[in-house]
Amino acid sequence: MATNLDDPVVKAIVAARVNLLLEKPFFGTLATRLTLVDASSWCKTAATEGRHFYYNREFIKGLTPAQLRFLIGHEVLHVVYDHMGRRQGRDAKVHNMAADYIVNYTLVKEEIGQMPPGGLYDDKYTDEMTSEEVYDDLMKNSTVVKMPLDEHLEAGMGSGDPGDGDGSGGVEVRVMGKDGPPNLTEEDLANIRNEIRAATIQAAQAAGADKTPNGVKRLIDAFTQPKMDWRALLDTHIQSALKDDFTFQKINRRSWSAGVFLPGMTNMNTVDIAVAIDTSGSMTKEMLMEILGEVKGIMETFKDFKLTLWTFDTQCYNIKVFGHDNLDEIMEYEPQGGGGTLFEANWQFMEDEGIEPQRFVMFTDGYPGSGWGDPNYCDTLFIIHGSTSIVAPFGLTAYYELAN
Repeated sequence: MATNLDDPVVKAIVAARVNLLLEKPFFGTLATRLTLVDASSWCKTAATEGRHFYYNREFIKGLTPAQLRFLIGHEVLHVVYDHMGRRQGRDAKVHNMAADYIVNYTLVKEEIGQMPPGGLYDDKYTDEMTSEEVYDDLMKNSTVVKMPLDEHLEAGMGSGDPGDGDGSGGVEVRVMGKDGPPNLTEEDLANIRNEIRAATIQAAQAAGADKTPNGVKRLIDAFTQPKMDWRALLDTHIQSALKDDFTFQKINRRSWSAGVFLPGMTNMNTVDIAVAIDTSGSMTKEMLMEILGEVKGIMETFKDFKLTLWTFDTQCYNIKVFGHDNLDEIMEYEPQGGGGTLFEANWQFMEDEGIEPQRFVMFTDGYPGSGWGDPNYCDTLFIIHGSTSIVAPFGLTAYYELAN
């Protein structure tokens, strides 16, 4: 349903967002990307899952313009700090309090409107802390549970109380009430997180460093400057394939047809690795040579190994298998492809060819075309070039940069 711009409640929200855009551009830029949704049937105050600003009409009517600006900023920071997906097994009510303390401290410090009555604030909970640290302090001091300013949406499994999952496999974004926003898949949640990270970086760049909250600047640093270099993570990912025993973590699929489930076998100093290189984007010759050199150097540390290499766009090309006897030839490998992008083509290819690597590594620009692939097939490392805000919905993610 289209937003009714003649609605006085909508007009008030729009006016508040325009004011933020002019006076507090970081908050205003992020606020204007949230679609307004009248959720009075289930939402008592306001809420967001990262794409919509859900609001209760009567609650909005009871706020002054300054309090409304504070509320909008409050929702923006819940999005930026990814509070929807961070509770995990913590007590829901106390974690909601912790999230609000962090958000409200930042808003007070940045002079965003005026905090409505009942808002949670304590200047000992600063923007240098995480919600997890505040939660631990609240639990240690047996805090009295208080209601947060807004409704907190959460990502959880199944149904029931917020955060209490039944393991049914569906991801649901829920609210403290009987209704709420539609269910979201794991991929939806990953996409929202990526959208938010990119939008946060863009908003900070547009606003300038002097108008971006310090806590947000530290957050941006955390996900634009990965702690582990991609080369180190690549090495760790492949080295972790070493096992010296039988394992039921990797079932021998050849036994399936006989109705017998036998453990897979991996021998010490023997690893089976697959590497796929996305040729649909801007992979340069220099990047390719560095990637192949890194993989070659790691494989040389093993007594025995099998390395299967290919390139892909919407299908897989130039499949080569390397061992110690021909590893030097990897530096002469010629990439093929260059059309669209389909990540799933890699998993379909492995399934069709019976390729079951202990570790799979994909070098890509991080734009899958549709889905990311099969999270249950094998352990996967995505090394993404051209972006430091995209995070794969499963496996590990590292960010590529050329060596200096």
